[in-house]
Amino acid sequence: MIIRHEVGVLRLRKVAILLFFLLPASLVLLSCGNATPSSSKTSGIKYRAFLSNWVSAGTESAGVYIVNALDDVRGNVAPISAGNTPTVMVLTPNRAQTLVFSGNGTQSSDNSFNLINNASESNAAHVTLPGMTESFVVSPDSSTAYVAVPTAPVVGGPPGIVEAIALSSGTVTGQVDISSIHYLAINNSGNRLLGFSDNSDFVAVITPTQIGIGNAVTTIGGPGIFDRPVAAFFSNDDSTAYVISCGAECGGTQASVQQYNLLTNTLVASVPSCVPTPGTNPPQCANPESAAGSVGLVIGSTMYLAGTPYSGGAPAQPCTGQITAATTCGLLTIFNLANMTVVNTAPIIITDGYHNRIAMGAYGQLYIGARTCTEIVPPLPPPAGAETRGCLSIYNSLTTTQANLPPGGVVIPPENGDATGIQPIASRNVVYVVQGGSLGIYDDRTDEFEYNPNDPDNPGRITGLVGNFIDVITIDF
Repeated sequence: MIIRHEVGVLRLRKVAILLFFLLPASLVLLSCGNATPSSSKTSGIKYRAFLSNWVSAGTESAGVYIVNALDDVRGNVAPISAGNTPTVMVLTPNRAQTLVFSGNGTQSSDNSFNLINNASESNAAHVTLPGMTESFVVSPDSSTAYVAVPTAPVVGGPPGIVEAIALSSGTVTGQVDISSIHYLAINNSGNRLLGFSDNSDFVAVITPTQIGIGNAVTTIGGPGIFDRPVAAFFSNDDSTAYVISCGAECGGTQASVQQYNLLTNTLVASVPSCVPTPGTNPPQCANPESAAGSVGLVIGSTMYLAGTPYSGGAPAQPCTGQITAATTCGLLTIFNLANMTVVNTAPIIITDGYHNRIAMGAYGQLYIGARTCTEIVPPLPPPAGAETRGCLSIYNSLTTTQANLPPGGVVIPPENGDATGIQPIASRNVVYVVQGGSLGIYDDRTDEFEYNPNDPDNPGRITGLVGNFIDVITIDF
């Protein structure tokens, strides 16, 4: 069974997630946005990585930076304008456009939703949203973006809307009111959206063609079925949704994965995201609060789910088996979706924090990023053997040892900071990771920074790349 991974995956309380589409290079613009003049100069790079930088300092400006992902060299062009504080980026399904949200909740935040034309490497249009967004998705035909704005004012009702934006013109074509709507997932055919609201056990089912013109929303689930759901994945025929419930980490009780039949609106199976207590049927956690899951990746019929167990409103997972000064950690749980069982027979310990990034490298190394984790920062100059610990975990998913990491082993690279962007580089053995505002280049065969012949004394870094970076994506095959 093949399951589609819905990017737009979840994040309660913290960050963001995703979306896609295309636009002509010379869009004039809509009533709620402005056109940005196109640049006549492009980088000429055939395999490009985009990095969002939200800080202007000295001669460097906020914007989307271009890097040659084949040789790790910054492009000799100015950053693409994308609002005051560019953060989350998503590539459209047809790879013609990159969508960039500019907003960080500060005074300089402009809540600008930018459409970058990848061919001209220019900002074709932008829309000013009525608030911050952490989740937006795009129709499979790259024609429409759907944006969740949980704090958008609603006349006569609680805040929260989903806006539909026609990406051929950059105009808002309709909206639907959904209280505190935070995250979205779109199915394979594009005829159904699932919406997830804060502090709710219900899931909104949205019919995209009815947004703005009719009764577009129904609800499924509720207490006893979902437990603070935050994301979903779909079977190939769209008959089944695999819903991730965040549980205690998001103010509920127990994190789990639910198999839900969308044709009959019935729950098929629910499995806690923990190593089940032996002999329990259905599977049960020794303690409901020991389950965790806030970000997932699906490859074939395998789901990798990462999160931090909470008890009494605080992180509660000990770092068993790791030599670290950190007192709490997170968990990775592996599911077989074909038979709805947990694969790992012992807890897999990773960093704590709110996990919101996950990707598989070319050599079977699973990169897991979190925000606001327990960091260990050594004094300067660091004494010999001093621990450095941040929010990136690397898990060996292979059945063989890789880079001295045994099967099922986890390494925490000695780098500080939130891990806010992860992008494996196709056709290479490297993974780009944005951590602590800097881009690091990991060799997937060693789980360490790669040797960069362009700057031998500075492994894992790109010469001249200065800024406070948030996200990274590649836009070419």
